[in-house]
Amino acid sequence: MAREAAPPITPESRVGDILKHYPELEEVLMGLSPTFRALRNPILRRTVAKVATLRQVAKVGNLSVGAVVGRLREAVGQAPEPYGDEPASAEGRPAWADPAAVARTFDARPLIEDGGHPLERVMEDLAVLLEGEVYALVTPFVPQPLVDLARAKGFQTHSESEGPELWRTFFVRRGDRPGGG
Repeated sequence: MAREAAPPITPESRVGDILKHYPELEEVLMGLSPTFRALRNPILRRTVAKVATLRQVAKVGNLSVGAVVGRLREAVGQAPEPYGDEPASAEGRPAWADPAAVARTFDARPLIEDGGHPLERVMEDLAVLLEGEVYALVTPFVPQPLVDLARAKGFQTHSESEGPELWRTFFVRRGDRPGGG
């Protein structure tokens, strides 16, 4: 009976809601990408999982949203839907995200490994970022909800993988261009 009351799985479904209604999908989700194992972290589970959509999670895992949603729907017996199969962004590094231009770097991996969440620290750091300065955040996955929040607050962002469970996300205020451009 609980299965009938559970919502359909879509790209805009929140991870926390999915795992609440379909707890059996935890292992399926973790199996889609090693990056998703970070959701085992209780802090991230209570914070990020509540706000992260499957569309955002697909970007974090460098997967297409269609593949993620399709696999989860299949696992719970929902009919496939044409959600598109756009791959995660493969854009090149923007000129402003030059590692040589980074004024400040925060490696959040130890904080995340200890069960913490970098959101408050990163937002404080970004609040004092001077015009033209570039901020770099190092994490074991793309912190997509944090990236989306920074974009909403006027920052440009760019994330790139430097290896398994090693991502660097660059931030600069929208319109700010190192070198005056």
